[in-house]
Amino acid sequence: MGFPSREEVRHLRYLYPPGRIVMLAEMYDEPQAPTRGTCGEIRGVDDAGSILVRWDNGSTLSLIPSVDKFYLLEHRPADLEK
Repeated sequence: MGFPSREEVRHLRYLYPPGRIVMLAEMYDEPQAPTRGTCGEIRGVDDAGSILVRWDNGSTLSLIPSVDKFYLLEHRPADLEK
C-alpha cells in the first residue's frame, strides 16, 4: 500500500470532515484497537490519508480507510435516545 496522491487525500478530507462521528466495525491487525462498536469524532485526515479520530474511550488511533472497517453516523448512538 503506497501513499495516496494529493487528489486522493483531498477527496478523503471531503468524505471525512472534522466533527463527523464514526463507529468502529473492525481495525485490522491492531492489538490496541478500540472494541467493536466504539464511537469517535473525526479530527481530520493526515497527508498519508489516515483518518485521525478521538475515540470515546480516550484512544487516538487513526483509521486507514482502505483497511479498517467503520461506519459514518449522523449522531452518536446516545444522542438518538434524547
